[in-house]
Amino acid sequence: MRVLLLVLLLALCANAGFFDSKIGQKIKETLSKMKAALNGTALLKIREKFNNLKEKIKAKLTLSPARKAILDEILKHIKFIKRDKVQEKGDSIEEINENSNIGELLYQGDIVLTDKQAEEIVQDIESSDSDREKRQAFRDRTYPKTLWSKGVYYYFHYNATPDRIRVFKEEGCWSYVGRLGGQQDLSLGDGCESVGTAAHEIGHAIGFFHTQSRHDRDNFITFNAHNVKRDWLDQFTKQTPATNENYGITYDYGSIMHYGANSATGNGRPTMVPHDPKYVETLGSPIISFYELLMLNTHYGCTKNCNPATSAQCKMGGFPHPRDCSRCICPSGYGGRLCDQKPAGCGAVYQASTQYQTFHDEVGNKAAGQRPREDMDFCYYWITAPQGSRIEIKIAGLSRGASVDGCQYWGVEIKTHADQRLTGYRFCAPEDVGTTLVSTSNIVPIITYNRFFATAVDIQYRIVSGGGNPMPQPQPNCVDNAQ
Repeated sequence: MRVLLLVLLLALCANAGFFDSKIGQKIKETLSKMKAALNGTALLKIREKFNNLKEKIKAKLTLSPARKAILDEILKHIKFIKRDKVQEKGDSIEEINENSNIGELLYQGDIVLTDKQAEEIVQDIESSDSDREKRQAFRDRTYPKTLWSKGVYYYFHYNATPDRIRVFKEEGCWSYVGRLGGQQDLSLGDGCESVGTAAHEIGHAIGFFHTQSRHDRDNFITFNAHNVKRDWLDQFTKQTPATNENYGITYDYGSIMHYGANSATGNGRPTMVPHDPKYVETLGSPIISFYELLMLNTHYGCTKNCNPATSAQCKMGGFPHPRDCSRCICPSGYGGRLCDQKPAGCGAVYQASTQYQTFHDEVGNKAAGQRPREDMDFCYYWITAPQGSRIEIKIAGLSRGASVDGCQYWGVEIKTHADQRLTGYRFCAPEDVGTTLVSTSNIVPIITYNRFFATAVDIQYRIVSGGGNPMPQPQPNCVDNAQ
């Protein structure tokens, strides 16, 4: 997956329209370029369709008094975090596109809709759930024609293959949704060079809408229309139960297709608040989640490649790899052929006791300065305890200087949930020091990651009263004790 993304990042077509425009140029000028790049797509016409529905959209998105009271209670448990500005172009896709003057021309900030897709969304807004045609997650009426049934082709030459994605450098980061047929464009402009951003846009191209547009989002996040910038409300419309089914796969706050908590904020306050307040920094993830890999493989029918009777018996909710059924695709923090080991490489396994112990992690490039790398470095830790125990984790120290939505540049992920397939809680701000979590089992995977200057985290851990669920035990020769 990452090799493909890196190749795609390099597959910039020589005749792809490299423009020397500066931040702040008029939208009219940008639109002219976008029209040329998008072969005459009627962006203004589509935008006008949504503008005409503003009042209806506002009515649907405005919180009832009861939901507003629930939101106010959740906000009491969210720490105020001072956000850093790392890159001039912006630290998220929506910021980059807004600064490039194209954000308001695109659906949900980075999607180019076809006329047919726009009309379906308009119908979703105008119609009740009962009078819409049923379709699966990320499927429109032309499914399965929107699937890349023979794989995804990127190219250097114009005669490579009929159906293909042209990855090129335009204004901003954007893509179409699903396979259109023939050549379709995907832009990775200035500021869009990271693997995470490329993965997000490729996610659109292979059929994903944004996670926050799922029909069931209100069970997981609360959208606060009061905090959204003027004219951006229509960017937060959602699908309906009649048009969106997600294969029974739950909502994951760590989805790479989810925007950050402060996306399109007009007053510096969150526009999307997770019902579990410890997830507020996780929204806007730069890392593909396990549940997204599962949904993608389910959507394309790849999971059917492996016979359950003869394939790997994956632990921790992993699933057999469609191209090698003898090994597993594992949730983050787990590795080995069966997802029952700590991933190889940087990190260690520490045995907890009833007394606090501390480990120190440092990852990143000390010489990087203010130049982020394209991809992440990862370290993996397991904190273990006897079966039946639970583990308390406390953040004792975190670096400063790169606290942004989604912990885009660095962070620590702590997995204390019963469902280890979910993305864990992520933290990247000094205000998080003192945060305490208690596991539901006797193993806690902790993942640190970085694509920036060197950052550090200090973690304290100890055994607390029992009741935990047993988990797979690590290899004995991996165990180390913190000093």
